[in-house]
Amino acid sequence: MATTSPATAEPGQMTHREIMEALTGLLLAMFVAMLSSTVVSNALPAIVTDLEGSQTGYTWVVVATLLTMTASTPIWGKLADLFSKKLLVQVALVIFSIGSVVAAVAPSMDVLIGARAFQGLGVGGLTALVQVVIASMVSPRERGRYSGYIGAVFATATVSGPLLGGLVVDSPLGWRGCFIIGLPVAALAFVVLQKTLHLPTIKRDVRIDYLGATLIMGGISLILVWVSLAGTSFDWISGTSTALVVGSLVLIGGALWVEAKVATEPVIPLRLFRDRTTALATAASVMVGVAMFGATVYLSQYFQLARGMSPTEAGLMSVAMVGGLLVSSIMSGRVITRTGLWKRWLVGGMVLVIAGIGLLGTIDATTSLWVVGAYMAVTGVGLGATMQNLVLAVQNNTRPEDMGAASSVVAMFRSIGGSAGVAALGAVLAHQVTGSVKDGVMSLVRAGRITPEQLAEMQHSTGDIPNLADLPAPIRALYEASFGEAVGHLFLVSAPFAVVALLCVLFIKEVPLRTTTGGPTERVAEVDTVDTVDTVDTVDTVDTVDEVAQR
Repeated sequence: MATTSPATAEPGQMTHREIMEALTGLLLAMFVAMLSSTVVSNALPAIVTDLEGSQTGYTWVVVATLLTMTASTPIWGKLADLFSKKLLVQVALVIFSIGSVVAAVAPSMDVLIGARAFQGLGVGGLTALVQVVIASMVSPRERGRYSGYIGAVFATATVSGPLLGGLVVDSPLGWRGCFIIGLPVAALAFVVLQKTLHLPTIKRDVRIDYLGATLIMGGISLILVWVSLAGTSFDWISGTSTALVVGSLVLIGGALWVEAKVATEPVIPLRLFRDRTTALATAASVMVGVAMFGATVYLSQYFQLARGMSPTEAGLMSVAMVGGLLVSSIMSGRVITRTGLWKRWLVGGMVLVIAGIGLLGTIDATTSLWVVGAYMAVTGVGLGATMQNLVLAVQNNTRPEDMGAASSVVAMFRSIGGSAGVAALGAVLAHQVTGSVKDGVMSLVRAGRITPEQLAEMQHSTGDIPNLADLPAPIRALYEASFGEAVGHLFLVSAPFAVVALLCVLFIKEVPLRTTTGGPTERVAEVDTVDTVDTVDTVDTVDTVDEVAQR
């Protein structure tokens, strides 16, 4: 019997040209979201020095954006199931732009962190909605091809961001220019989307789970505050620590109760986790977030403080990691589109991530830059084959009405992992550098290599991010060695999380990608028109009609 063609079975399907036109605006929006994180990475040491911040402040300039992005991502995903997706993307662009302007004129670390938090609301929208819109336009089988474009944009933003940031910081604009350069791209994305993106708007009764979202954000915030400040502002075992941990657990428990029993439109539908692929991919995303964000965000600090590089030079070093990410994301996307098989890329990617992070755990202030670059390239290749394909695996098992929520849940939990990783590893870095520097200072004092005046200056700056150019040579060398050793240690700390991610991926059951944009059970009616012999020949194990339909 003749089979029903997926292309003709999908009414109102967009042509490749229409998809590419709309995709242009979406990729510009994605570029803006990625650029907001990467462009500031090499500017952070200069920012913290100029605004007289500390290592904790350095951490929270990053964490503030990740936190609000994490908390808002599921809300944006739910809104995408209720309102115009194009309008929501444009609103996210406006929010991002306002936050960028405030950050550019921030007079203090507190204002900058607040602006970055507001900026994160827009980044959360862009991160979630771009995936949701693409899922609405393209079937999972073809989505691998377009996911390659997303990976390429991610790589481009990651490559150009540090380079642009370094150049801007070294220019008369200074670090404040880093928050301005994304605004023209955001404006262009707004206009392109207005002209090219035309999707039907789902109109239903609006029931946004504000209580659940607030409880989730509160619980995550308290745990991040505890992780980032414990050991410096208060002891790990203290009344303050107990209050923060207990408060976090109470809020998260309350959020779970609201999502399961109270909310009619939960911001995180717990039923999604009944699907093994969604549950394991989400857990893997948390671990990837810790390994990726938690460790790599401090690489620019390593290059500038341990190796004495300028922001521009530190940006050039990032090409090694992102070059590998670019190649593997495009290659994996194209091969997945051709074969419909994706699990092998997740497994191979995580193996490479573990290898790369383990190798980076051996670096210090004296490691050859060529060796560091090679280790970064290995890590980048692994991340490129992993990140987008985790989202793809979940979307392939999700019904259309849950597409926005499911896509945003994966992105949200990856951001949770990133936020926790940045906060926790930032605390580890500050503690290790402070301890190493204090021990080194005592050795220098005993050897008579520093004067009492230099010692007083050292004690004043201990625990903060120093301006190395203003320090005496012995103290500068001490800081460089301390940061080099501490950053290598961070990768070793993050390696076990990558191992857990690999274990999650190994237990995911591979379901070949659908060729329609509908849900897993959409094509059950088509099974009657498919010849039984042909179906058995192309499906390894036929357990249910639902599973046949997925194939």
